[in-house]
Amino acid sequence: MELLRLLVLAVLALEQGVAGPTETVGNSSEGLLEFSLGKFRYFKLNKPFPEEAVLRDISSNATFLIFQIHSQYQNTTVSFSKTLLPSTSGTGTDKGLVFILRPEQSMCTWYLEAVDAEPVQSMAVPLSYSERDPVPGGCNLEFDLDIDPNIYLEYNFFEISIKFAPANLGYARGTDPPPCDVGMSQDSRWRLRYDVYQYFLPENDLTEQVLLKHLQRMVEVPQVKARAIKVVTLTANDKTSIYFSSLPVQGVIYNVIVWDPLLNTSAAYVPVHTYACSFKAMEGDCSSLGRVSTKVFFTVFALLGLFICFFGHRFWKTELFFIGFIFMGFFFYILITRLTPIKYDVRLILTAIAGSVGGIFLVATWWRFGILMLCMLCVGLVLGFLISSVIFFTLLGNVKVFRDDVVFWITFSCIAIIIPLVFMGCLRILNILTCGIIGSYSVVLAVDSYLYTSLSYITLNVLKRALNTDFHRAFTNVPFQTTDFIILAVWGMLAVSGITLQIRRERGQPFFPPHPYKLWKRERERRVTNILDPSYHIPPLRERLYGRLAQIKEFFQEEQSAGERTPLLL
Repeated sequence: MELLRLLVLAVLALEQGVAGPTETVGNSSEGLLEFSLGKFRYFKLNKPFPEEAVLRDISSNATFLIFQIHSQYQNTTVSFSKTLLPSTSGTGTDKGLVFILRPEQSMCTWYLEAVDAEPVQSMAVPLSYSERDPVPGGCNLEFDLDIDPNIYLEYNFFEISIKFAPANLGYARGTDPPPCDVGMSQDSRWRLRYDVYQYFLPENDLTEQVLLKHLQRMVEVPQVKARAIKVVTLTANDKTSIYFSSLPVQGVIYNVIVWDPLLNTSAAYVPVHTYACSFKAMEGDCSSLGRVSTKVFFTVFALLGLFICFFGHRFWKTELFFIGFIFMGFFFYILITRLTPIKYDVRLILTAIAGSVGGIFLVATWWRFGILMLCMLCVGLVLGFLISSVIFFTLLGNVKVFRDDVVFWITFSCIAIIIPLVFMGCLRILNILTCGIIGSYSVVLAVDSYLYTSLSYITLNVLKRALNTDFHRAFTNVPFQTTDFIILAVWGMLAVSGITLQIRRERGQPFFPPHPYKLWKRERERRVTNILDPSYHIPPLRERLYGRLAQIKEFFQEEQSAGERTPLLL
């Protein structure tokens, strides 16, 4: 008997050692993974060898558990049984199951399996909740699981959508759950509130270790409230679907905290993450930031913008070409994107051609008619567009009233129009400000094609709203991290340097160059009347062209044979 007693004590000690807090990394060869409440465990899943996850010594105060498993981009499956059924299992990169505990139950088992043939680095954790805590997904009527604590995420180029099932009130072990749709009083699940949180991963970091580390901060309620940004609070009467602006290559984690205001208790759903791009795509995957066509387009655009930033006012016609290019290119890209299904690279080439035509047209208009106010209106509107975009890039862009497209575009247009009106009495200052600010911002857009920066979304969010009719419902939050502060400082220094240099250089100079057509006409008349001018003896342009064409024709004509062609006269 004494020997048997010692053996039992040894087994219990071994179990406690396996499930203790030091067990955070493992790869079980026997297909059994031991877990502890609230302790994260790293392991690898292989498709031919499913793992069994076991949690022991569950407290009697716990009424339900949420077991969740996470991976970067390869799908895994978590199930209540070895036989996979839609109502008892979930498959994805961020999946979890709610386990309602029976009376006196102190152990739970789950089954984990990799979907792909390659090994999957995974992280899992079980969490416990009491009878006072709301049950995430307890009133699910849309998805397969009876109780679904998962957040379902979809994305495209424009937006990210997340959906989740409504929660239910907590209840004790061995009792029936409160009804979901019987009455809407304060004694039902209709009193619950849902806080949606957003957490940005470090910019330009796609490593698996960083993702799994930061996911740990989005699992439990206190850490989510302390680390993440609360975007919106929903009531039980609101739709359980939220939309966000898509940020390709930027990692984002979302979670929902359901809160019971009567009992002041909370529970967290299973967090979900996305990079808004595919790690498995053959072309344009997460590792390749930006297309080659985008890099070429914005690099050339930035070189021209950098020239305009420092010399735009002196080279007036070059600046007009730059402004006309922006004006025509922006509207043309919106037009062909909304009306035609052509590919992105072709659209970008056509946009470059249309922008060039717009720039040449504005220069030609100034050369022929010399209407300064028309040219400065275009210049001021471009500056007003950027300033208006910056205003809506702030938290003002997420104000509910601006979700109405009519209100948004009227307000946006008014701000853009006010800028040229305010500077109408000092056009040279308006022109120099536009050269410095717009020219330097083109460098920011070029940097974004090589290195992610949130500053590009100042104008990209406006472009998305113009292209997609549903983008008005999306929250346009972006991260602002070390890279963004550096690029913001570079943008500011370039703008201030360009503006200061041009103001000092143009001091004492004419505000704007004279009308080119009048100068040309006056010069032509002077040449016609002044015989002593050497240019007076130069034939007109039309005669010179005709003479040059005649010379080319003679060059290709066959030589006439020498000799007489008429009879000799006696």
